[in-house]
Amino acid sequence: MSSAVPEAALEHAPSSVPAPSMHWRTSVVLTSAFAAVLLMSLVMLLPVPFVVLRPGPAINTLGQEGGHPLITVAGHPTYPTRGALDLTTVSVSGGPGARLSLFTALQAWFDSSLAVVPQDELYPPGQSLQSSEQQNAQEMTTSQETATVAALQSLGITVPTTIIVAEVDSTTPVSPLHPKDVIVAVAGTPIVDLSTLHTVMSKVVPGSPVAVTVRRAGTDVTVKAPTKKWTDGRTVLGIEVDPTFHFPFMVKIQIDDVGGPSAGTMFALGIIDTLTPGDMTGGQKIAGTGTMDEDGVVGPIGGIQQKLVGARQAGATWFLVPAGNCPDVKGHIPDGLRTVRIQKLADARQSVEKIASGQGLAQLPTCSS
Repeated sequence: MSSAVPEAALEHAPSSVPAPSMHWRTSVVLTSAFAAVLLMSLVMLLPVPFVVLRPGPAINTLGQEGGHPLITVAGHPTYPTRGALDLTTVSVSGGPGARLSLFTALQAWFDSSLAVVPQDELYPPGQSLQSSEQQNAQEMTTSQETATVAALQSLGITVPTTIIVAEVDSTTPVSPLHPKDVIVAVAGTPIVDLSTLHTVMSKVVPGSPVAVTVRRAGTDVTVKAPTKKWTDGRTVLGIEVDPTFHFPFMVKIQIDDVGGPSAGTMFALGIIDTLTPGDMTGGQKIAGTGTMDEDGVVGPIGGIQQKLVGARQAGATWFLVPAGNCPDVKGHIPDGLRTVRIQKLADARQSVEKIASGQGLAQLPTCSS
C-alpha cells in the first residue's frame, strides 16, 4: 500500500529523496504552453456563421464601366454630363462555401468601417453561393428596369406595360382573378401602364369591389374583384403582378460584378441627367443608394454604413440617404460627407439640382430634420 506524502513533509525530507529537476518542470510548462497556443490557433481558424460587410467601390453612373458607358441610350436625344452620380456597393466576406474564421470575425468586430452580421441575414439557410448570385443578378436586372421606368415617367415619357397577374391573395373574400390573367381595364379605364393602374386604384374605396376586365385564354372577361387597404394606405386588388415593359426607345445599363436592387435610385438619376439638357450635378461628386420602384418611391437598403465610408473614400462630398435608413446613419457619417434624406425620385432630383446650384443647401432635408 502506498500513501501520498504531505507537502509539509517534503520540506524536511532526507536529502536522499530526489527533488523534481528544473529541466523536467520547464519541459512540462513549455509543452502545456505549446498545446494551449496550438489549441487557441485551431479555435481561431474554426469557421463561424457570420459574414463581414466591407465598403465596396463607388461607381459613377454617368461614367464608363469596363471601357463602355454605364448608361447607353439609342433612339432619343442625349446630352453631355459631368460630375458624378455614384452608386455605392458593399463587399461581403464569408457566406456559403466561404465560411469566415473566428479570427477574421474578431478583427472585423473592432473595425468601425466594417460590420459583422449573422450569415442567415444575407443567405437563407440552405441557399448556395451560386443561387445567391443568381438571385442578386435577377434583382439587379429588375432594378435597372424599374429605375428606367421611373426615370422616363418622371420626364413625362409613357412606358406601355402589359400587366399580368402573377399571384392572387388567398385570403377571403376569394378573388375571381387568376394567375396569367392580363389586366386590360379597371373601373372602365384602359390600363396601359402601372402608373394608370395605381391612379385608378387610388380612387377606389378600400373594401369595395371594382370591375376588372382581364384577357383570359384570348377572351376579355369582366369580373367584380374585391379590394383591401394595404399597409401604406393604398387600395389594392390583393394580387402580385408581373409587368412586361415596352420601352419607347433603348436604355441600356451595363455594369459588371454588382448585384442586388440597391442601385435603382442612382440609375434613375443617371438616366434623367443623360436625357435632359444641362448639367444636373454642377460638376459635384454626389453618391447615394436606395431601391427604386416604378412609381419613383425610394426604398431602404442594407449596408448603409459601409456605403457611406466607401462613398467618402471615393471622394464624394454628398450622399443621398433613403428615409428608411435614417436610423442606421446617425453617428456613422464620415467627416467631409453631408447627407440628404430622400423618399422619392423627385426628392432626389431636386436635391441634386440644389447641390449643383449651391442655393438653399441649408433647407435640404436630413435624417435629423
